[in-house]
Amino acid sequence: MNRLSNEGKWIYRMRKEKVERSFADSKELHGLRYCRLRGKEKVKEQALMTAACQNMKKIALHLARVS
Repeated sequence: MNRLSNEGKWIYRMRKEKVERSFADSKELHGLRYCRLRGKEKVKEQALMTAACQNMKKIALHLARVS
């Protein structure tokens, strides 16, 4: 698929809203701009914990909307 096609433009627009927003939230709201820990394993652990927290937040918001 060509990114300049209508479908490609729509997918790219959705990517900016979903994926890029998630990374921005990680940096701004969850402290991933700077790592608090040293070493690959500890940094990986911090990133995974941040992603887990973001996912729990999404689930809680979804459940609140459904109820």
